[in-house]
Amino acid sequence: MIAIVGAGLIGTSIAWRLSQSGLAATLFERGKLGGETSSAGAGMLSPGGEFDSHNRWLHLGLKGIRLFPAFVEELRSETGIPIDFQICGSVYFAEPSVASARAEFQSSVGIRVEVTPEGLVYPDDAFVDPSDLLRALRCACERRGVKILENHPVSEIETADYDAVVIAAGAWSGGIRIQHQGRAVEIPETKPVKGHLIGFQMEPGALGRIRRWGHAYVLQRSNGFTIAGSNEEDAGFDRTVDVNTCEEIHQHAAELFPDLRDLTPSDRWVGFRPKLIESSGPEIRRVDRTNVWLAYGHYRNGILLAPLTAKLIADQIIAGQTAP
Repeated sequence: MIAIVGAGLIGTSIAWRLSQSGLAATLFERGKLGGETSSAGAGMLSPGGEFDSHNRWLHLGLKGIRLFPAFVEELRSETGIPIDFQICGSVYFAEPSVASARAEFQSSVGIRVEVTPEGLVYPDDAFVDPSDLLRALRCACERRGVKILENHPVSEIETADYDAVVIAAGAWSGGIRIQHQGRAVEIPETKPVKGHLIGFQMEPGALGRIRRWGHAYVLQRSNGFTIAGSNEEDAGFDRTVDVNTCEEIHQHAAELFPDLRDLTPSDRWVGFRPKLIESSGPEIRRVDRTNVWLAYGHYRNGILLAPLTAKLIADQIIAGQTAP
């Protein structure tokens, strides 16, 4: 039996991949499946808008976006559940000198980018509705016998009780105590980075491409729901929605998409991005010679990297379980 602590997009994706190979898995979730960061995310899949230098995030992000279309199609085929996923492209507004330098670097690493008078266009950027992904992953996991224990917080776990343990609890991961063969397993600490988002009910097709400037963005799902974000706050697990912060996001969004200027948001909410305290992350690995794997610290890119993280972790565990 494999224990997966955390049933967000990453934890459920890992459980699905393990179950496809016939391995028994149990998902432990402190609340509802996907009820925290995964469902709060806008679902923007935008390596072009995110990465402009050589680092680990860049290379993971490029691998992640390449896996996404097949991942979605496999989930659709296995469950019959529709998933709102579109390669719609994005516009990144930037000054000409900034745009030129950014495009030169990104082209050199394989990101398709076009320089325009407004800035940059990334034709391969996309979005997905994370709620659709979560519904499909729940269905796929249940069909394959994954045990899902909701409202079941795990603060401490003994590895001897399981063939493998996966920590995929997002911003809560670093606080989980792990015991392995009578000793504590040290894992990287995490903290939540609070972010506000706002949503508008609009006519489908009003926006077109995702629009970005720095960390401000506007995207529209197929049903017309239009999301603007976001900010970053070191505020712990404070769930308060601040109206003034939402108004600032609204103003920035209206600069990107003037049609939003006179609209009133229909939704305002917050999410907690999982950030590692002492490194940039993410942690996608086995801990030394234990039977513990880490799958957290994805910060702003948890949705983008969910298929890749699931593949990397599941492949390692499957190899270990099937080795002679």
